[in-house]
Amino acid sequence: MIVAIIQARMGSTRLPGKVLRDVCNRPLLYHVVSRLRHSRRIDRLLVATSIRQPDDDVAAFCDQQSISCFRGSEDDVLDRYYNAARRYAADTVVRITADCPLIDPAILDEIIEAYQKTGCDYASNTLDRTYPDGLDVEVFSFEALKKAWHEAILVSEREHVTPYIWKNPDKFKIHQIKDKIDRSSLRWTVDEPEDLEFIRSIYRFLYRPGRIFLMNEVLRLLEERPELMQINQGFQRNEGYIRSLENDHIVDDTEMKDRRIIP
Repeated sequence: MIVAIIQARMGSTRLPGKVLRDVCNRPLLYHVVSRLRHSRRIDRLLVATSIRQPDDDVAAFCDQQSISCFRGSEDDVLDRYYNAARRYAADTVVRITADCPLIDPAILDEIIEAYQKTGCDYASNTLDRTYPDGLDVEVFSFEALKKAWHEAILVSEREHVTPYIWKNPDKFKIHQIKDKIDRSSLRWTVDEPEDLEFIRSIYRFLYRPGRIFLMNEVLRLLEERPELMQINQGFQRNEGYIRSLENDHIVDDTEMKDRRIIP
């Protein structure tokens, strides 16, 4: 079973509560879920959030929208993913973050297909980057996730789910998907207030209820209105992961017990 797991929480330091911020009269998370539901390859979709009280709002949203929701560790996101995948009997896991409201289901399906055809353990468009920031998709086997869950010991490896996999090509077969044109400088994710303003601008032009617009439509809009790209320029890509690396350390047994949540 191919299970897409969207990680979502309210505790963003740069833009608190961003996953439920309004975009065209709907929460940001609503748009991410709606876009993923147009995938032809995903068998099940769920949101993985934390057990902390602020994330009650995420769970309540999922309940209102009849979306499966798993709650686990806030800091050990690898543990949260592993237990969510285990509970929902995933053979293949698709990792999506809730701050990507322009995620393209066609690109997602392309990466799932590449994962299946190559027989790899992990496929993504995130290592050798050519796609806009915000169209990130990672697909990996449950067995790879389980091995990472057992063996990953660095904070950065547990907070960001997949580094242990892609840092160890001797243990896992890795496959990367690249676009023909390098558009990695484009910023379509939501981490800062300016990012949210940019996304709201895109949605004002392109969003229609019940209809999904894809990457090429966004690119055409930006060609017609290049001033939109100035809204959120100048921010560092992957700032959260870089911050984890700066404070990285081995998680000892006591800290591991504190981080993990036994479902």
